[in-house]
Amino acid sequence: MRGDGDGWVIDPDGSRYWGRNGAAGLLLRAPLPDDDTTAILLQHRAIWSHQGGTWGLPGGARDSHESAIDTALREADEEAGIGGEAVRVIAALVTHQAPSGWTYTTVIAEVDQPIRTIANGESAELRWVPESEVATLPLHPAFERAWPGLRERITTLDLQTDR
Repeated sequence: MRGDGDGWVIDPDGSRYWGRNGAAGLLLRAPLPDDDTTAILLQHRAIWSHQGGTWGLPGGARDSHESAIDTALREADEEAGIGGEAVRVIAALVTHQAPSGWTYTTVIAEVDQPIRTIANGESAELRWVPESEVATLPLHPAFERAWPGLRERITTLDLQTDR
């Protein structure tokens, strides 16, 4: 059954979305060792990929038997070599819903420190980027639209954790 999510969904307006069952990505956070800054693992998308050359989250098509969280963790492992054992999932948010019903879910997770990554062919680069610098990069358009809301949600989650 694995891989049955690969394929395009095309909305009536011609918008194309990868993943027959939707898609999900992992927003992985880690404290940087030398200061009080938190970083996000970003993927510089391979030039041949959809919206190639932009920065976004490791992620991809959701298979019919997977939850959004399972998808995000699998894709992060495939694209960045991140095993799920050190990752603590904090929240899962639908950050885009198309008229067709297609959704993209962003899974927010944490690790205790930046972990080593291994890029596959879908990545030109993987980089731990301080949260305050994420918006300075040429972001994938959908991630760029979602980032302000995600940042707000992260702040809320951080405040709840500090209590």
